Amino acid sequence: MAERAHGAAAAIPAANGAAGADRRAAHGERERAGIRSGAAAHPVRSEGGASEGPSAAGLRPRFWERFPLEELTGAEWEALCDGCGRCCLRKIEYEDTGEVLYTSVACKLLDHESCRCALYDRRHEFVPDCVRLAPRNLPEVASWMPTSCAYRLLFEGRPLPEWHPLLSGTFESVVEAGISMRGKVVSEITVTDDDLEDYVIGELS
Repeated sequence: MAERAHGAAAAIPAANGAAGADRRAAHGERERAGIRSGAAAHPVRSEGGASEGPSAAGLRPRFWERFPLEELTGAEWEALCDGCGRCCLRKIEYEDTGEVLYTSVACKLLDHESCRCALYDRRHEFVPDCVRLAPRNLPEVASWMPTSCAYRLLFEGRPLPEWHPLLSGTFESVVEAGISMRGKVVSEITVTDDDLEDYVIGELS
């Protein structure tokens, strides 16, 4: 994905979510700018290794309905991440139309099974352009974040979907709803910028 950027989520969560985008000149009839982002909080794991829902420790009851994003604690902000992995996909933005298309090419740090950043706490050492998402920069990046993303939904005044882990109690509901990118991506390490358009999957609902 060619890259332009707005910060995004590496991308995505605030107090800890991040997003990134880097500028690169693109070729072709239309000049492109690609945006890339990264992931957010890691899921709580049971002893058996299955993904459970966000830990209730430190989270106020239905905090997402009761408090504005600016008043959430760090733990609450991170808990909004559904772990879909979509924020970690390379994206292409066409400067002449503003259209943003997703590709199936993921950040090199994305774990394709868990859809979480493999080195979340150290991601900036390997992906310097991964931008930390926060309430202050949501106005700049929300428009190209996945429409299913909790950060975007709440920013736009919409409710969380019933499959969100905060409501379902498990991250597996994200997979069952077809939102997770588990098993659907390839690493950016294997794809050149010139071939990025070959992996376009369009807009994500």
